Amino acid sequence: MEPRILSPDQFLLTTLVFKLAVMALLATMLVRFRRFRHILIFERRDFQDRLILSLSLGVPLTFGIASRILLHYYAADLTLEGAFLVGLVAGPYSGAIVGGLTSVPALIAGEWGALPFAVGCGFAGGGLRELCPKEAIWYFSPFVFSALPRRIWQMARRLQVDWQIILVVAPIGLELIRQAVGARFPNRLFYLPAPSPTFFVLVLVATVLCVATPIKIWNNARIEHRLHEQENLLLAAKISALASQINPHFLFNTLTSISSLIRSQPETARMVVHRLSALLRRRLRDPNHFVTLREEIEAVQDYLDIETIRFGPQLRVRMEIDEATLDVQVPSMILQPLVENCIKHGLSRKVGGGTITICTRPSDEGAVVQVSDDGLGMSEDRLDTAFSDGIGLSNVNERLRVIYGARSSLKLSSTIGRGTTVQLEIPDGVAEERASA
Repeated sequence: MEPRILSPDQFLLTTLVFKLAVMALLATMLVRFRRFRHILIFERRDFQDRLILSLSLGVPLTFGIASRILLHYYAADLTLEGAFLVGLVAGPYSGAIVGGLTSVPALIAGEWGALPFAVGCGFAGGGLRELCPKEAIWYFSPFVFSALPRRIWQMARRLQVDWQIILVVAPIGLELIRQAVGARFPNRLFYLPAPSPTFFVLVLVATVLCVATPIKIWNNARIEHRLHEQENLLLAAKISALASQINPHFLFNTLTSISSLIRSQPETARMVVHRLSALLRRRLRDPNHFVTLREEIEAVQDYLDIETIRFGPQLRVRMEIDEATLDVQVPSMILQPLVENCIKHGLSRKVGGGTITICTRPSDEGAVVQVSDDGLGMSEDRLDTAFSDGIGLSNVNERLRVIYGARSSLKLSSTIGRGTTVQLEIPDGVAEERASA
């Protein structure tokens, strides 16, 4: 059986398809690197960023030109598209650098027209970038051909420049120049000769697609980054709203207690005001959404000092803190509502008062915190609705859900006459990422 050899039409069509695939693959690989994505996202780039972008695309394209010369792999020659693309995205000098790099193997092979043409493509892309609105560049995509007749009609009717049409015309013009120069001076400038007008049009379309496809891929990465950024901002706003919901709740309860003490126990009221001011000063001094467990326990102790003054010796506090948990990052004001619930619902109506126990221990992912009391306890019916009634527990549960998702949990158990225990499982290592939002 004789091996089948591709006809000139089939060879050209295969080359164009692989040419587009090579450019799409290269663009996809580059956008996976964080530094490259960072360079794409911000329009203002310093010299180092522009140089990195130029080398990131220019070096692999240069190897592609070398493979075309040495191995006759024509699909790897993306001189025009690479130089024009980088100029369009990063500016004329970046495009010229890519053009200069990609022309080196061609110059060695005796293709003397490669250098001025490649550098000219880079400057053409950079010049168009200076004229064109930046967002119009990122709207450029392979699907522009589907709306091309409508855009041409609207541009002619309104007598306004449609930059999408200009972005299509520019690489087509450069390809026409390459075709003309390459045909006029054989072996001085590489081009893909077309055997028929139909395939000539396909060559022009492939040139446009090799520019539009990377822009589409990179713009998707930019949009994804912006959505992630907006999600983080929304998350931070939600956490702030939940935190601000707790602060007034605690403040109003404390002020109510102070008002009841002013007439009967003015000195005690003065001490409560002093403790309250110290606690608020701590909160205002540290606006972060996350603190160490050590700082959170110190804040809870300030709160308990206030409550101890109110209730006197009837309120007892026991701390069982594992030193290994003190540096774990936790959401700010996450324990105080739990302690407040113990006092308000568990101990305030119990004859003879009671004890609040705060216990911490390390876990595989972070820390486990237990806040328990030996108060009146809750019935099964109240236990079922504990997370929906009131502010304290529901707020803490919602904050944990928003910040950590399924990695954290809030468990509530209670026995009538024996007390209530709330257990939090808080993973470490998530807080800093959320705080940076």
